[in-house]
Amino acid sequence: MFVYTVIGWIGAVVFIIAYFLLSMKLISAEKPLYHYLNAIGGICLVVNALHLSDLPNVAVNIVWTSIALLAVYRIYRSIST
Repeated sequence: MFVYTVIGWIGAVVFIIAYFLLSMKLISAEKPLYHYLNAIGGICLVVNALHLSDLPNVAVNIVWTSIALLAVYRIYRSIST
């Protein structure tokens, strides 16, 4: 279905934007924005992969999203202590 393809492309573009911004030192991996972008990209790609029944891709992007959210948690935890 077209909607799932668009969601998948949004996820891919968000991943690329996150990596580009990090590589150009416009954002930092020490700040939550980079990890939020990775989580959003991962969620979009999970939705697309589920629609396609691409379970290896689902697994990788669930792990990727989990790592990103864990990083955000650690950043906020370190700020509050």
